[in-house]
Amino acid sequence: IDLGREIISHFGSNLREVGNADISEITAIKGMGLAKATGVKAAFTLAARFQARKLETLDRFTSPRQVFDYFHHEFRDCRKEYFLVLLLDGKNRIIRRVQISEGSLNQSIVHPREVFIAAVKESAAALILVHNHPTGDPAPSSEDIAITRRLKEAGEIMGIKVLDHIIVGDGEFISFVERGLL
Repeated sequence: IDLGREIISHFGSNLREVGNADISEITAIKGMGLAKATGVKAAFTLAARFQARKLETLDRFTSPRQVFDYFHHEFRDCRKEYFLVLLLDGKNRIIRRVQISEGSLNQSIVHPREVFIAAVKESAAALILVHNHPTGDPAPSSEDIAITRRLKEAGEIMGIKVLDHIIVGDGEFISFVERGLL
């Protein structure tokens, strides 16, 4: 049995579908036992990790495109919405990233206190908001716009600047700064 041919027959030519499949979906392929399925899944996981660069090696993000390039591979196949904050020092260097929430297919609940408690703990001077849209369309919802405004206002009160909000879609992104929304 040519397993490569069987995988393509089962999932089509979109290898991202194979990478997103769970072990039970992979073992459903003719000739694919648990050991081979685990190996296939491990290979895709390893490839995804190799593709993603380590945040620690980046001194700073200097453009919305750079933020997108970093997070696109991580978020492009997610079936849930994730909201992250990049905490920055006084020279806009990355202190660390913090996941604020994990939501459903089209919603992630974000409370300003969760964003700013992390920023205060790390003595952040500024932050960049980042989240994904599992639908692949990065167009901001009315909720995205509202929470961004609330976070900007809270940041102004606390002396922590919100530099941008990047929404990552499938192959594209929206920067609130570039769109004049922040």
